[in-house]
Amino acid sequence: MEEAIKEAEVALKENEVPVGAVIVYKNKIIGRGYNQMEKLKDPTAHAEMIAISSACNYLKNWRLEETTIYITCEPCLMCMGAILLSRIKRIVYGTKEENFGFFSNYPNFYKAIKEKIEIINGVKEEKTRELLKKFFEEKRK
Repeated sequence: MEEAIKEAEVALKENEVPVGAVIVYKNKIIGRGYNQMEKLKDPTAHAEMIAISSACNYLKNWRLEETTIYITCEPCLMCMGAILLSRIKRIVYGTKEENFGFFSNYPNFYKAIKEKIEIINGVKEEKTRELLKKFFEEKRK
């Protein structure tokens, strides 16, 4: 999770919503990403999507079986779809995202999904929440 936090800090420095993600396979980081929606002018440029693309390129395969994704924030519906389609085995995330978070907003799907994927939440929650809070407080000024 520390590496995902580093990615989120890069996003914060670039005036992006500070979300970071890393994908681990056999104890090695094979994909990294941070939000780049503003920079790339692309609504799909979420940390998870970039990390998934990076990991797929590394493995030369769209199937990311036996991998874990660490995300500083609860994934949205789009990112959750990509996580499921890529066959990621485990999701570890920091803080909840009440507005767009998949698990927060689709509890019935969450129940079905948690039988297929291991989900661990609240990891480094205080630190990951603080990054988001800092970003949005600055935006409101």
